[in-house]
Amino acid sequence: MASLPIKHGILIGLQDLDPSSPFFTEGTSLRVIGKLQEYCVDTAVAVIVDGNVSLRIDTQHLRDVHFRLGSFYQFIGELVIQPDNNAILQARVGRNVDGLDLNLYNQSLQLRRQFEADHMSRHKTT
Repeated sequence: MASLPIKHGILIGLQDLDPSSPFFTEGTSLRVIGKLQEYCVDTAVAVIVDGNVSLRIDTQHLRDVHFRLGSFYQFIGELVIQPDNNAILQARVGRNVDGLDLNLYNQSLQLRRQFEADHMSRHKTT
């Protein structure tokens, strides 16, 4: 049986993940960062926030990640859209990123998007 290739996580901010977003699709592989607001040991579900936007993270497949409320975490995983149009990220990678300069990270995310948009527009015109 051939295994499916593991997809890279598309780098997005939590504010980019709403039902009208092209990233809000079942099975989309995403990479997100947020501040840990809640964590339930019984269900292995974490809630991360960025500003006023939150995302639930299913952490049941993660090992050796120690969760601390108020710390920042990065997760890579696949999006699962539930019947009530809420999303949960099925995490396959998780790590604490408390030492990360989030302002610089967000600036680099914006620059990357600008570069990708410019690159795509050049390919469409040639």
